[in-house]
Amino acid sequence: MSGLWGARPTPAMLPPPESDKVLAVVELRRHSRVEVNTDVVFVPKGSTERLVGHAKDVSVGGMFVATETPVAFNGELVVHMTLPGRAEALALPGVVRWVRGGGMGVQFGLLGARETYAITEYISAHAH
Repeated sequence: MSGLWGARPTPAMLPPPESDKVLAVVELRRHSRVEVNTDVVFVPKGSTERLVGHAKDVSVGGMFVATETPVAFNGELVVHMTLPGRAEALALPGVVRWVRGGGMGVQFGLLGARETYAITEYISAHAH
């Protein structure tokens, strides 16, 4: 490790340890996310198998689906759901961005105007 002008840093050159400070978590999501509590059905691309899960949060950019049968990382799928308080069913195309014990993070693909409007209205009504 080189410091200024190639010199190796000495303890006097280093900043003081910050072990007593709490580091802030930086939120990298571009869209507001709100809690949702509804059952979903999802179908992996190239399959006719309808798998079940439970949506825990949603944004215009994606959602978390709790499930015992997640689609593999980078797998494409369509999530079918009805937002609480709404009548119409939504078909939300997406890609799995991460899989952890108990569920998967889905990033939505291109949403139609109806889907975007429904999610936006739901978020507006339920944002804290």
